[in-house]
Formats: sequence, structure tokens, C-alpha cells
Amino acid sequence: MKICHIITGLDDGGAEAVLYRLINADKSNRHRVVSLMGAGKYGPLLEQIGVQVTCMNMPRGRVTFSGLYTLWSVLRQEKPDVVQTWMYHADLLGGALARCVGLRRIFWGVRNSSLELAKSNRKTLAIAKVNALVSRWIPTAIICCAERARQVHRSLGYDHRKLMVIHNGYDLNLFKPDSKARMRLRAEWHVDPAMPLFGMVGRFDPQKDHENLLCALASLKLDGTPFRCTLVGLGLDASNMELVTWLQKYCLNEEVILLGQRSNMPDIMNALDLHVLSSAGEAFPNVLAEAMACGTPCVTTDVGDAALIVGDTGWVVPHENPQALADAIKDALLKSMDIEAWQVRKAAVRDRIEHYFSIHEMTEAYKLVWERGC
Repeated sequence: MKICHIITGLDDGGAEAVLYRLINADKSNRHRVVSLMGAGKYGPLLEQIGVQVTCMNMPRGRVTFSGLYTLWSVLRQEKPDVVQTWMYHADLLGGALARCVGLRRIFWGVRNSSLELAKSNRKTLAIAKVNALVSRWIPTAIICCAERARQVHRSLGYDHRKLMVIHNGYDLNLFKPDSKARMRLRAEWHVDPAMPLFGMVGRFDPQKDHENLLCALASLKLDGTPFRCTLVGLGLDASNMELVTWLQKYCLNEEVILLGQRSNMPDIMNALDLHVLSSAGEAFPNVLAEAMACGTPCVTTDVGDAALIVGDTGWVVPHENPQALADAIKDALLKSMDIEAWQVRKAAVRDRIEHYFSIHEMTEAYKLVWERGC
């Protein structure tokens, strides 16, 4: 089949990463990608694996006639068997234009599970509400990445008959235990092999609630617990004055290592003893599964499908509760002292991802939906 993917943008994000992994894993269909904005990080990567990428180059949050004409032209010329859209703006614009061109097999992609008026961008919320109104007519089905996302969008008014869940999948040949990577990065960061090392991967964003993590780390330091913590992602570097101010406020300049945006995620996950997610809102947090695929246990707030991902292999605490987060980290450190039991846990977290969240399972689920139309 010819599959045309329409996505809001191709920068470094969860939906973009899943799109790339899905196309790279699906060798039985022909894929083309249209970005409403620019090529970002994943445009060149997609082209490297032979995928044609078209950029509409519309400014963020704005619709242009030239952009719409570009998409219209691609859909008319390509006449794809399936249109798969990703994220709200692409769902609306891509889905509507596909219908106008006469295409019928249209699948929306919902990636968000934390639509709250107080925390969400008002324009994004408005687009989501419009999508809810037209969800009965435009999409054939609406694919959510998490059960929580399905529940949230059903309550928002999306056509509940069309909502379904396909969990994210991961390349277990890429994300796997690697002791050499662990030693190499810890040496690069000047972290002693015996020093407990935590980390959180995720861009600097209110939803990620990094201050919640820093409050928890300050509590650990006050208790005399030795540790280091790496922060990885867009905006997590010394140029972020708000973050730098927080580090000074909580006296964590020595303990926290700011790494900024990195591309070597498997190596980073292997270097950590524990991945900690402090988010106030998520749908299906990829970083948990990526860490676990590398054999790294996780502490996470109870957001989206985080509890489903970690199962009984990790620790789940209420969001926006730094003391609960600190207590869970301390419990994990205590359990890690039993080296044999900790190795069993590390194997269990890897096994859980392999069993439930492999890239093969996700790819086959998408292919089945595209083929059957529901």
C-alpha cells in the first residue's frame, strides 16, 4: 500500500520518533511524509532510509495558502491508499484536505493525554475541540498511543466508536544493555562507577515538571544521600536561566549534570542506575520504555500509561509530590544494594518491554488497521 503520513512537524519529539521507527520497521508498504512545518531532526533521517519528505514550511500556529496548496498537490498526485495523520493540527488539516481530494481511508493519530485548560496551550485545546466535532465525519479510525489518551479524548467529545489504542513499540536491537557504553559515558561525565546515577530524559517544558524532580533531589541531599543526576533534552543546559536559578535555589549545582539535547539515547539509558520521570502530564512516555529496554529500572509519576509500562518492575508515585518521588528513589537505592536481586530486576524490566512493547508488535498493529480500515 501507499501510505501518506501527515505530521505537524519533524523536530525531536515522541510522535516524530514513533513515526520514524514505524516507517523504518515496515518494509511491506511504501511511505511518504508531509510535514506542516519544516524538516527538523527526522526529515533528513527519513530521507536517509529512502522516504520522500515534503515540507509545507508553514510558521508554527499559522496556516498559509502555499502550504495548503502543497499538501493538496501531494495528495492529488500521490493518491495514497492510506492517509495517516499525527497530532492535532495535522489531523484537522490533513484529514480535511484528504477528504476533499476524495480519499476515504484516513487515520488520525492522537498523542496527548493531558488536555487541561490550565496547563494546555489554548490554541491546541481549541483545535482538539474542533477535531472532536468533526471526528464523526473525517477519520476512519482514531489511533491513540495510550489508554489514558483514549479516555481523555472520549470525554472531550471524540467519536468513541472510532477510538482505539496502539501502544508505542521500540527497536530492541538498538535499545539494549551495553556495559561498555555505561562505563564510557560515566567516565566522560566524571561519575565514579560506585556513585548512584539518576537521570531524566525530556525537553524543558512545564509538563515535564523538572522542578518537582529538583525538589525531590534536594530532599535526598538533605538526608545525606550521595548521588549524581543527569538532565537530558532540549533546553536543559546552562543557557536556561530559569533552570540555573532552580539549581542554585536547591543547592544542586554539584549533583546535577546538564547535558542538553543528545542523540545517543541508548548509551545514556545504559549509563544510568535509575531513570526518573517527574512529569505532571504524559500520554505514553517513551523514555520509560527506552530505559527499560536497556535494563534500567524506572521511578515515575503516575501520568498517562506510565504505570502500565513499568508494571511491577519499578516505582509509581503521585505527580506533583516531590517527597513521594524522593521516597521512591531512596527505596530503589536501598534495593539496588542487593546486587543479585537488582540484576534480576534489570532483566525483568528488559523482558517487560520485549514482551509487550516491541517495534514488531506496534508495526503489525498499524498494518492490520490500515489493511482492514478499522
